[in-house]
Amino acid sequence: LAGYAVAGVPPRIMGIGPVEAVPRALQRSGLRLNDIDLIELNEAFASQSLAVIRALDLDRDSVNVNGGAIALGHPLGCTGAKLAVQLFGEMRRRRMNGKYGMVTMCVGAGQGAAGVFEFLN
Repeated sequence: LAGYAVAGVPPRIMGIGPVEAVPRALQRSGLRLNDIDLIELNEAFASQSLAVIRALDLDRDSVNVNGGAIALGHPLGCTGAKLAVQLFGEMRRRRMNGKYGMVTMCVGAGQGAAGVFEFLN
């Protein structure tokens, strides 16, 4: 784990918490967004994930490369673990030793979380 952060936005705009959490996690890890090779972004719903992708100007080719929660499911209560396992599996498959990935999600009532991971094989 290279860095992580949690943040909050007003509940009326619930869903975009990652917009606040991602920059904080990157700052804590000493990285920039272009240092991140893969991103697992929880898709609470389609408009939420699109809003986060646009607000952070994420590279769509590096986000949810095997599908997101809309396609694969959203196991309430273990979303972070599911996303981390998906990220690690894909980084291993691609042999991305020494590269970085990120997991991010929104949480009810306006919270957001992000974790930056360095894959070391």
